[in-house]
Amino acid sequence: MLWEVSNYSYEEISGMTRKKVFRIPEEAFRETVANALMHRTWDIPAQIRVMMFDDRIEVTSPGVLPAGLSEEEYSRGNISILRNPILGNIFYRLHIVETLGTGILRIQEAYKDSERKPIFEAFANSVKVTLPVQGQVEMTSVEGLAYDTLSKNILKPIGEITDALPYSRSKVSRILKDLIAKNLVVKVGNGRGTRYKKRT
Repeated sequence: MLWEVSNYSYEEISGMTRKKVFRIPEEAFRETVANALMHRTWDIPAQIRVMMFDDRIEVTSPGVLPAGLSEEEYSRGNISILRNPILGNIFYRLHIVETLGTGILRIQEAYKDSERKPIFEAFANSVKVTLPVQGQVEMTSVEGLAYDTLSKNILKPIGEITDALPYSRSKVSRILKDLIAKNLVVKVGNGRGTRYKKRT
């Protein structure tokens, strides 16, 4: 079972009581996988992919967002367009999902007390949800130096970040990539317009 993997759960002892604490909310994982099945495009010959990392789980579903649904509306859970209503109804009757159309909101609610939030991304041929491990994320000393140069409100180019560190531009680029993978840093823009900031 997913919840037996040590990266995603641990036992906490309080007095005479021992309880298991889940570092990735079980409800968020269940909703993410159910959404991937209910909203995937079945005419694309690809499988739903679940990738497990030390600090996160990524669930990627084949297909694009339904017509008329923007990426912002999708990521905020403002509108839900059920692509496979028959499958959705089956999941609802089996109590795999509680209320149709509330999956994104329920995933976000499961992380309401966590510093690290889930990420919802829509690409040309797929949709990906990243569920971060809750709790403090460990950074190397090098990553910590780079992280300290960033701000939560001000976007910085890589040149400015490199100037503040005793490393080459290529090494800083690798460090930033690792911090993004740990869900600690946000990358905005592309090419020469790329900027970075701490994730809020």
